[in-house]
Amino acid sequence: MTEQMNKTQATVVLDEPIKRGETEITEIVVRKPNAGALRGVRLQALMEMDVIYMAEVLPRITAPALTKPEIMTMSPGDLVNLSIEVVNFLLPNSMRADYQND
Repeated sequence: MTEQMNKTQATVVLDEPIKRGETEITEIVVRKPNAGALRGVRLQALMEMDVIYMAEVLPRITAPALTKPEIMTMSPGDLVNLSIEVVNFLLPNSMRADYQND
């Protein structure tokens, strides 16, 4: 449990890979955002998984770095999975522990 509470990144395997030139991206690493990565966005909107705000933050915290057009054309399921990881990183440890026990 402690390991999950203190994790600083998560890997999301995409249901529908992203084509980037000759490369096919099948998984994305999402790292825990710092305050700078959250500049210009409303935290409440991120907690609600608002697509516009996720498209603003995800390029700053993903590897390989996703582009806004890639985010806007990805499958809804993949976007939800990435958004869940972002929201999990925003929760304080006390809330995250309760959330993961449910």
